[in-house]
Amino acid sequence: MRVREHARRARCGWLHVRGCRQGDRLSDRRERSSPREPGAGGGLRRNPSGIDARRDIGPRDSRGEDRSRVHCTHSVVSRGSRVSPGETPGPAAAVDPFNAAITWLAEPLRGATDGPLAGRTLLVKDLIDTAGIRTTYGSRIYADHVPDRHATVVQRVLDAGAVVVGKGNLPEFAWSVLGTNPWYGTVHNPLHPGKTTGGSSSGNAAALAAGLVDLGLGTDTGCSIRLPSAACGTVGLKSRWGLLPLDGIFPLSPSFDTVGPMGRTVEDVALLWSVLSGRAVPEPRLDGLTVGLLRRAPDLGDGRPTEKSDNAEAWVADLEQLGAHVIESAIPAACADTWPLFLHEAAWSHRATFPSRADEYAGTIRPKLEAAQRVTADAVVVARTAIDTWRAYEPEVDLYVSPCFAVDLPTEDADELEVRLPFSSFLRWVNLIGWAGLAVGNMQFVAPDDHTVLAAGLAWECR
Repeated sequence: MRVREHARRARCGWLHVRGCRQGDRLSDRRERSSPREPGAGGGLRRNPSGIDARRDIGPRDSRGEDRSRVHCTHSVVSRGSRVSPGETPGPAAAVDPFNAAITWLAEPLRGATDGPLAGRTLLVKDLIDTAGIRTTYGSRIYADHVPDRHATVVQRVLDAGAVVVGKGNLPEFAWSVLGTNPWYGTVHNPLHPGKTTGGSSSGNAAALAAGLVDLGLGTDTGCSIRLPSAACGTVGLKSRWGLLPLDGIFPLSPSFDTVGPMGRTVEDVALLWSVLSGRAVPEPRLDGLTVGLLRRAPDLGDGRPTEKSDNAEAWVADLEQLGAHVIESAIPAACADTWPLFLHEAAWSHRATFPSRADEYAGTIRPKLEAAQRVTADAVVVARTAIDTWRAYEPEVDLYVSPCFAVDLPTEDADELEVRLPFSSFLRWVNLIGWAGLAVGNMQFVAPDDHTVLAAGLAWECR
């Protein structure tokens, strides 16, 4: 295994590489365009985090019989029922011991009788509207909220034949890197008991890992699909910003909000993505691609030290066997602190209920919104400029690979304010720059478009 190392200087909006021009480094890939046969590659490798990026929790065949499919007749929470704040939500412990859902449907929500997702059970994160079905956004403020129409992404999966069986549990308003919720209970990690599921698409990842459902619809504003997928050993895609419609989804920070598919395999995630986007499933491909190995999380301009990890080194040999050319790489630092824009937009999203109903918010989210009230207009303008500059950056590789997280998996009762930045540092930059990120266990593929990361993930899974 040889990984060429290049000295790099990070600057605002550009990256200089000494002694190597972009065309020189990427010329070989133009001569190798065909994908390697499925099954190529080496043996199983585990990363130092203890979570296997290739671990299959459930069946691999997206079109065959799924032995783990849960039957909705086992559910005890009906479509019209309500769980009072503070109670343990979801069905009986024997059915959902992980508290993965806020609501399980006694009568599943069905659309078309055929289609690419026909008969596949799906959990919708409870941040996403479902017509006639209680949608709480993880908050007691919306405990009785019943939307009158489906979010567009929900309608698309129903039109493709999916069967919606419940609403996935999440932290309040999807603003936490942990799976805790004071109103609807903590989501438990089926893969690592006592450890967090990650947030905020926590219930979806837990239900997938436990085999309770086939697929999930999640959202990702800073890490919220990929972090739970990594923590629970499943697969999740943060789509490129702006690709998939967000109507009918409670906003957190619209400049960074995305919706995306979750599953137990890349194959399943790619199929669901195809339905959501209206695009064909990519062909598996890593052969001929230049892959940038990220050992350090990008600098977000907030002045805090960035996390460093050698975890991705464990995947280099297999990537090279699949035909990828792996080099050391880095992402340029943000010009300025980008956090004020996030806070400003979060304050706007909650303007109807905060601060007027501040006492109905949990203690973890209230300080964040209080801080958001103090953000100045000048800070927002500077942050917006930094984001725009970063989003104009053109990568020097086809694809990046990194761990999803490089710290020990926190416990369920960890202090969210203490762990959120180091736990999510390899993920948040992807939302800021607006690219696509695919979590396959604790391995993350990142590229400017969904097609590239899905093609890479499919090639990785086919080995």
